[in-house]
Amino acid sequence: MTHHNTILSQILKLVPRHEFNRLAKEHDGPRRSDAMNRWTQFVAMATAQLSGRASLRDIESTIASQKHLNYHLGSGSIKRTTLSRSNQKLPSGFYEELFGKLYQRCQTSSPRHKFRFKRKLFSLDASLLDVSLKVFPQANYNRMKAAFKLHVGLDHDGLIPAFAAVTPGKVGDQTQAKLMRFPKGSVLVFDRGYMDYKWHNQLTSNGIYWVTRIRIGAKYRVLERRKVNRSQGVTSDQIIDYTSDRSRKNNLRPVRRVGYRDPLTGKHYVFTTNHFSWSAKTIAEIYKQRWQVELFFKWIKQNLKIKSFLGNTDNAVMTQVMVALCIYLILAFLKFQGRMVQSLQQISRLIHVNLFARRDLMALFKPPPNPNFISKQMRLL
Repeated sequence: MTHHNTILSQILKLVPRHEFNRLAKEHDGPRRSDAMNRWTQFVAMATAQLSGRASLRDIESTIASQKHLNYHLGSGSIKRTTLSRSNQKLPSGFYEELFGKLYQRCQTSSPRHKFRFKRKLFSLDASLLDVSLKVFPQANYNRMKAAFKLHVGLDHDGLIPAFAAVTPGKVGDQTQAKLMRFPKGSVLVFDRGYMDYKWHNQLTSNGIYWVTRIRIGAKYRVLERRKVNRSQGVTSDQIIDYTSDRSRKNNLRPVRRVGYRDPLTGKHYVFTTNHFSWSAKTIAEIYKQRWQVELFFKWIKQNLKIKSFLGNTDNAVMTQVMVALCIYLILAFLKFQGRMVQSLQQISRLIHVNLFARRDLMALFKPPPNPNFISKQMRLL
């Protein structure tokens, strides 16, 4: 019988250790020999994410029950007090860079988005992570609660996060989006939370296309009307020029306005974009894909530990969230490389149940053999 390490050990081998160790040296420098190193911290936090542990004590007892596996994991002993201190003190920026490295590797095997154009397509959105106001007074959101905010740029090639940041809840969606650097020629889709005409102008100047919904009460004049195919749900296709004082002050370029009525719900939408060549139907379909980033937030909140936190400092929260996103990319890479038909949720649940089992990782996702099948070669004629 072939020997296999645990499922957890095989998953952690998907992390490029040479890159990991190089980043650790850059961010942490020399550390005491008895201090918890980055790899041990990552093993502990990854175990918490993959096994659904809810507290530092849970993590400590889970790993202690499998202490004989530490050699294969390459980690040291894990105490909850030491892990808590590491989460508070070791800079979370390390995991932000690791996230970037894992995303770059996922790009090499991720499937393309469904549209014909070859440009990169990103959806931008942010989601609040509610926390206790008493425990996190520094994250005060309003009089009733505190919250952090997870900002994500979702790459539709594989539906994986390409950009991510954690901020206090009051930080605006636009503020963080302006810090993201997208490749020239890419396409961004976002909702009205990113309604900043000046930023839209800058995106256009940088050769980046965007699609969004028009601001309620926007003032504009129609420069050109195009023919529309109403059988496709398109109600209008126009070139417009904003006429408000702020628009004139920022020298905004003309944009395209597309009206669309959803044939299933009957709801009417009005989009704006700086792309003038695609069909109006394509513009509507691009915006419809923005829903994928909402599904992404729903998935990570249901399947990863980013709603209850293991520390009460900003650094501890950012560390936990960024480790969760790194785990998401590792699972996505596993799915892409193995060409698995299972969804990420099915993959994560199978791993959760078999995390400390000694078996082949890839065989875990193959259908079981048919016990009723009898090969004709085995029959004696």
